[in-house]
Amino acid sequence: MKNTLYILLFIFGASVQLFSQETLLSPLNNTVNEQLINSETSKMSWFMLQDTLKIQIGTIQTQIQKEKEKIYIITTVSMKQSPTKWIDSTIVENKTFKPIYHSSFNQQRDMILEFGEKITGYYLDKQTDKKTEILEKEDKPFFDSNFYPQLIRLLPLKNGYSNTISIFDYNPNSKIGVITATIKNTEETSINFNGKKTQVWKVETTDDISDNTAIMNYFIDKSTRKILKQEIDFGGRIMLMELVE
Repeated sequence: MKNTLYILLFIFGASVQLFSQETLLSPLNNTVNEQLINSETSKMSWFMLQDTLKIQIGTIQTQIQKEKEKIYIITTVSMKQSPTKWIDSTIVENKTFKPIYHSSFNQQRDMILEFGEKITGYYLDKQTDKKTEILEKEDKPFFDSNFYPQLIRLLPLKNGYSNTISIFDYNPNSKIGVITATIKNTEETSINFNGKKTQVWKVETTDDISDNTAIMNYFIDKSTRKILKQEIDFGGRIMLMELVE
């Protein structure tokens, strides 16, 4: 009787684990509406908030090019205190958003990831001049960590919506491999945007990249699904990004 009970508990536990893996958002379990993303260019101002002060520290420009089979996303970060721009490029499949390519170039490091049966590329730490060849193999489906902020605005958002997203990140100083991003809550609210009251989805997220210590709130226009504002709380240090139109 006891052995039978153990077997049943094992089967139940395995079923719960399998169910959890299947319900994790990924290119194989995709509830995204791909019609909500189109070719566009947007620019956000980046601020640091200190008490009542709002100090601009840079700008973020995002270019999205949607083609028949692929979507190209180029993000250019310009910091006021740095002459060098931070440029990230991401390529994903059009329908599933399965990652194809990701590159990132900035003052601290250069990185290229190519996604196939294996994940290949390199990571160059410019502080130590150490170059690491990348060869990773993952047996779980995932989105590119650089794409998931775009993914959030394409989901079937509603009051109380929450979910967990499977993402891949490569950071020798933090984590390497398949980790998760978590949508903790979604609520319909309104914000003042360019002097107008605008209905938005406020989506609260966190992820394993920051060990779930950073809380990010996305304010997404209900009608256009554009990200109008993004707030990031790093343990009391607040950053704000606002769409420039």
